[in-house]
Amino acid sequence: MKENICLGVIGGSGLYQMPGLTDTQEYDLETPFGKPSAPIVVGTLNGRRIAFLARHGIGHHILPSEVNARANIYALKMLGVERLLSVSAVGSLREDYAPGHIVIPDQIFDHTRGRPRTFFGEGLVAHIGVADPFCPHLSDHLEAAIRKTLAVIHRGGTLIVVEGPRFSTRAESNVFRSWGMDLIGMTAAPEAFLAREAEMCYAIMAHVTDYDVWHVSEAPVTVEMVIQILNQNTETARRAIAELVAALPEDRTCACGQALASALITDPSVIPPATRQKLDLLVKKYLP
Repeated sequence: MKENICLGVIGGSGLYQMPGLTDTQEYDLETPFGKPSAPIVVGTLNGRRIAFLARHGIGHHILPSEVNARANIYALKMLGVERLLSVSAVGSLREDYAPGHIVIPDQIFDHTRGRPRTFFGEGLVAHIGVADPFCPHLSDHLEAAIRKTLAVIHRGGTLIVVEGPRFSTRAESNVFRSWGMDLIGMTAAPEAFLAREAEMCYAIMAHVTDYDVWHVSEAPVTVEMVIQILNQNTETARRAIAELVAALPEDRTCACGQALASALITDPSVIPPATRQKLDLLVKKYLP
C-alpha cells in the first residue's frame, strides 16, 4: 500500500481539499483505531507525491474533540508518510500576531480533556519525548517556503490547545495570555504527540484568523470572521505547500525517525500478541 509520498498534509478549517493535485488516488482506509476523518487523497504536486486528509471530514462535520487523531495519523503512516504538515486556523493572543499572518509555532500547551493521547497501552508502554514537539528541520523548510509567497510570517510561539468547540471567554483568554501563550487552537493536541509516536516529522502552518476575545478594540471572534481570513489565505497555503514539496530533501536527517528507539519500556516477552499485532506498524523494527 505504501507510496513514495514526500509530504502528508492535514487540512483544517477552510482547507478541505488540495487544489492543483494531478494523477490522484483516493484511499478509504480502516485502521486498528477506526476510520480516519475522510478518505486520504494522494496526488502529484510539483512532480512529487503528497497525501491530503481533511481533518474535520468532507463538509466539516467533525468537532475538534471528535477528530479521530489516532486513526488519521495511523492511516497516513500506513501509506508511508514520514513528514506531516498541519494547516490550522488559530486565534492570536498577542498584538503582533495579527489576523491574516502565518505563524510556525515551536511549542504546545495541551489544555484539552479526555482525548486519547497515545497509540500505546493494552500491555505495551512507551514514554515518548516531546520536549520540542515540532520538527525543527521541517519547520525550517516550511518557513523558507512561506517566505517565498511574501506572506507575513512569524517563527516561534506557544500554541495552547483547548477542547472547544466553543470559543474562549474573555477571562480565559486573558488567563492564557498571562501564562505566556501566543496562539490558541483546538486540534494540534494530541495530533503532534501521535505524529511523534509514529516517528513522523510534524510542523504547523498556523493561520491567524482573529485576536480571540482578549483584544477589547476588536470584535469577538465569529465563524464568519474565521472563514473570511481562511478564504483569503487558501491560495497562500497552496503556494507554500507547492514550494515546500519542491524543496524537501529525499532523506531525513532529524531524530524524528528514531523517536521510539528509547521510548519503549515493556519487556517484549510480556507484550500481548494482539497488542503487538495492533502496533506492528509502529514498533516492529524495535521488537525481537
